[in-house]
Amino acid sequence: MAEVAAAGGAGPDVNTTGNPTEMAMAYLQDEKTDGDIPDINLGELDLTTDEFILDEVDIHIQANLEDDLVKEALKTGVDLRQYSKQVESELQRIEQASIKDYIKESQNIALLHNQITACDSILERMEGMLSGFQCDLSSISSEIQTLQQQSVSMNVRLKNRQAVRSHLSQLVDELVVPGAMISTILDSPVTEQGFLEQLHELNNKINFAKELSFRETLACSDIQDIVDRLKLKAVSKIREFILQKIYSFRKPMTNYQIPQNTLLKYRFFYQFLLANERTVAKEIRDEYVDTMSKIYYSYFKSYSGRLLKVQYEEVADKDDLMGVEDTAKKGFFSKPSLKSRNTIFTVGQRGAILSPAELEGPILVPHTAQRGDSRYPYETLFRSQHYALLDNGCREFLFLSDFFMVTGNSALDLFNSIMGKTLSMFLKSMSTYVSDCYDSIAVFLCIHIVLRFRAITVKRTIPALDKYWEAVLELLWPRFELILEMNIHSIRNTDPQKLGVLDTRPHYITRRYAEFSSAIVSINQTFTNEKTHTLLGQLQVEVENFVLKMAAEFPSRRDQLIFLINNYDMMLSVLMERAADDSKEVEGFQQLLLARTQEFIEEILSPPFGGMIAFVKEAEALMEKGQLDRLKNDEARITQLIRGFSSSWKQSVEAMSQDVMRSFTNFKNGTSIIQGALTQLIQYYHGFHKVLNQPSFRSLAVRSELINLHHLMVEVKKHKPNF
Repeated sequence: MAEVAAAGGAGPDVNTTGNPTEMAMAYLQDEKTDGDIPDINLGELDLTTDEFILDEVDIHIQANLEDDLVKEALKTGVDLRQYSKQVESELQRIEQASIKDYIKESQNIALLHNQITACDSILERMEGMLSGFQCDLSSISSEIQTLQQQSVSMNVRLKNRQAVRSHLSQLVDELVVPGAMISTILDSPVTEQGFLEQLHELNNKINFAKELSFRETLACSDIQDIVDRLKLKAVSKIREFILQKIYSFRKPMTNYQIPQNTLLKYRFFYQFLLANERTVAKEIRDEYVDTMSKIYYSYFKSYSGRLLKVQYEEVADKDDLMGVEDTAKKGFFSKPSLKSRNTIFTVGQRGAILSPAELEGPILVPHTAQRGDSRYPYETLFRSQHYALLDNGCREFLFLSDFFMVTGNSALDLFNSIMGKTLSMFLKSMSTYVSDCYDSIAVFLCIHIVLRFRAITVKRTIPALDKYWEAVLELLWPRFELILEMNIHSIRNTDPQKLGVLDTRPHYITRRYAEFSSAIVSINQTFTNEKTHTLLGQLQVEVENFVLKMAAEFPSRRDQLIFLINNYDMMLSVLMERAADDSKEVEGFQQLLLARTQEFIEEILSPPFGGMIAFVKEAEALMEKGQLDRLKNDEARITQLIRGFSSSWKQSVEAMSQDVMRSFTNFKNGTSIIQGALTQLIQYYHGFHKVLNQPSFRSLAVRSELINLHHLMVEVKKHKPNF
């Protein structure tokens, strides 16, 4: 039945209004014609037609031979005629059965056909509806595209209008001069915040008007007149205000830093003038330069003059040199001022001025010092004067850079136009002082003050005073070198015979050198200068030569050594108070002192123990050569040495100790020499024991009288001074 239904759905057109039986018969007739029942298909060959072609017959025969049923029949040897009849009868039977089935299901087939027809109509209507929908959607899509294009176009127009509106709004805002601006510029004081704000707005409108005039904008002419009049009014008020502030600097006892700070608060005023009225800006700048130049010059000239009134009255002159003998000059060295006991060769507390607290401390107030009857060395006045210059110079340079908006060389030129006259006055005053100055410590302290002040300006990044510092150093360094060379020549040319009575105590010239050298070395440690080291080295050589020349005046070697040791010890002690232990000067005098001390120890041991010392040295020399037997015959000499030492060593040590303590001014140095002498004595006596223990002398009976070395060391310790 399924096959029948399928055949009905795919069959030819059937009259749905006819008899179902007729419809079934017609359908079966079609099935008979188009059926797919296996057959030889000879019915398809029309042998009676004119279109018959034998080739086609062959093709059909060949095709039928390929059929499976035909092949099976041929293989089994079945008679084809009989087989054809059998097949035909079978087909008829099946055909009859199929007809019955179709007839039986004719109602269903007709119903199915009607349903299919109804579905076709429904689908046709749906197709019509969908086609309408498709047309509508196509129309909507085109409308959306149109709307999108319109939206994009409107958006572009909106942006263009907004851009134009912003430009036009800005243009209108810049062109319009509000009444508040006019009233503020005309009526408000320049110190009010509102005036400053409106001045900024006016400056913007002036710049905008200039820009529009370059573009030849017609609207610019509408506001040009009122903007120009407001500009002139603002310039006039600003000029009057700034000039009043500058003129206020000229009032006596005025702290000009206060009006300067006020001007910095309104620094835009000068910027406005510089941009819109350069003539007035130049007038204000020139007026400020002229006023401040006179103020600084007057202030520093007056201050420097008052400072000189509190300087020490006693100052060094050309005769105050190291090599000048005390008897050749009265007063300065022999009777120093009670108010200033330090000589020009002693730094004392003067070096404290280089400490940070003193260096950047408050400046001196001359009238206060005069009321207290205080006096100061020149370097203190120099420090106060130049610290005031440093402080004011740095502040002025910063003010000029900020208010007048200058940098680099322009700022330096403006600064020099203000401070140049003052700096020239300082250099002239310095040159006058230096040309007649013989106080080398004062000059050297001034040099280091300048070096430190220069470092401060570098730290503050203020280059304004750099050239001035260099000019001052060019004045001070040559003078310091000249004074030092004069002292070197004075020592070199000193005649020992003109220095009075000989004395083994430290000489005053060496003391001067020690004080001076320690002062220079201690000051120079922070800012090392090789030129200074070279000059000090020359001075040290001359002092060493002078000490040797003085020592040569003593008749005995013992007095010469005492003189040398006392002077070396004194110079070393003074140097070590201020200079570093590893300085060249300290190391040099330590070596000289050690060498002379060893020589002196040998000198003082020689009188009481010279025989034993000579014997020990001779015996040790022979021992090294293996010739000690040459001393076998010196039994009498050895006996005398042993008994002489045993009987007198205590008295000799006591006398030697007392003599040493009397000879040396430095108690510590004297005790050190005594200890060294006793230690050397024990070493010689130990060598004496060692020689007598040799086989050549073991048979001597006098060996039993030798003092036990340990006992001698215990007794010697009793003679060592305690301190």
